[in-house]
Amino acid sequence: MNRSVPDWMKSSLWPSFDDRHHAIVDTAETPTPRSSIPPNQPDTAVLPPPPQRVVSSPPAPLSHHASETPRSTPAPLLEDASRGDRFHAALSKRNIDLAELRMLTAEGVPDSGGIRSVLWKVLLGYLPTNRDLWAEELRRKRAQYGSFKEELLLSPSELARRLEKFNGMENEDSCAGSGLLHRSEITHGEHPLSLGETSIWNKFFQDTEIMKQIDRDIKRTHPDMDFFCGDSPSAKLNQEALKHVLAVFAKLNPGIQYVQGMNEILAPLFYVFRNDADEQNAAQAEPDSFFCFVTLLSGFRDHFCQQLDNSTVGIRSTMSRLTQILREHDEELWRHLEITTKVNPQFYAFRWITLLLTQEFNFTDSLHIWDALLSDPDGPLESLLRLCCAMLILIRKRLLAGDFTSNLKLLQNYPSTSVNHLLDLADKLRGLPIL
Repeated sequence: MNRSVPDWMKSSLWPSFDDRHHAIVDTAETPTPRSSIPPNQPDTAVLPPPPQRVVSSPPAPLSHHASETPRSTPAPLLEDASRGDRFHAALSKRNIDLAELRMLTAEGVPDSGGIRSVLWKVLLGYLPTNRDLWAEELRRKRAQYGSFKEELLLSPSELARRLEKFNGMENEDSCAGSGLLHRSEITHGEHPLSLGETSIWNKFFQDTEIMKQIDRDIKRTHPDMDFFCGDSPSAKLNQEALKHVLAVFAKLNPGIQYVQGMNEILAPLFYVFRNDADEQNAAQAEPDSFFCFVTLLSGFRDHFCQQLDNSTVGIRSTMSRLTQILREHDEELWRHLEITTKVNPQFYAFRWITLLLTQEFNFTDSLHIWDALLSDPDGPLESLLRLCCAMLILIRKRLLAGDFTSNLKLLQNYPSTSVNHLLDLADKLRGLPIL
């Protein structure tokens, strides 16, 4: 027998969407393949935000010094400035309290004042909690990334030139400065036509194909944002930085290399760091993004490895966990999706999980969602699964009324909603007893 609707869902805090404002297309979409993850186009319905969380009010500029607030300043700005001051105070401590920082983040992060850039670096462990170590740690990591680029993004011709220069230091008879090796010095493995696995040219051509894929994906990253796309010099520099980060990652991780969709995970990190209020830190957005990208992806990288799809750490296992969480909190909805309409999670949750919800919401809302992901003491994956479950529950009325076709269309084009509302429901799921 189906379990009844949980009492907590009957609260007026969780109203259902008005079905009259949503037109459902009666054509089913095919499951989204790993190699092609299109951007989302949400509906227009908006849920009323709950009063306790404030993340969307216009932020006021913040400084490290208190100043008198004009009497005409609106109350939302005062509240946002107050939260900004609390963040600055927490991040200015010699030894940062992560528990305090996570608590503040749960209340919402102002969109300006340079808070999010430093906050994410601390939450991801890129910056240690001891502020005295920041300068040396940043210097060391940024120099290390520079070495990675120097060693990994060279063409075989440049490698040959440097090898010749090195040999010329030991042998005065070498052709120093010519950029070419003597014919007798070119081994079979170094010849451009060699197909050997150890051939630097064969490896270079393989890397070239990866770079072409990266280049195509970077050009499709948030095409509606001038920051990422366009012909401006700044946009082109940003694109080059993203390419470098993904190329270095691919070379350092030959087992996984680059998989389409990684660009969408890198984009929020680079955007936040490149817009740091501190110009010196903003100029170092590329190396900072690389290390934070590696840290973040370490918890999700198995989702990008097709060989692990059916393993206990693969994407199928993670999607099964999502359906189990849904069943524990709302068995009626789970039964309707899984058994009645047979809308399996691979039809919609694959993109939700692998791209960390970056394609289901507008960019600004995605940043607020990532605040929650990165600050969750249970880890980003656990937070992500609760958010995905909350997404299903928020539209349960429409899903329960729908068939396979309408539900598939709805879940593959998730309707606009209040992110405040979504985050609060996800928080509520954390502490709810299992039915």
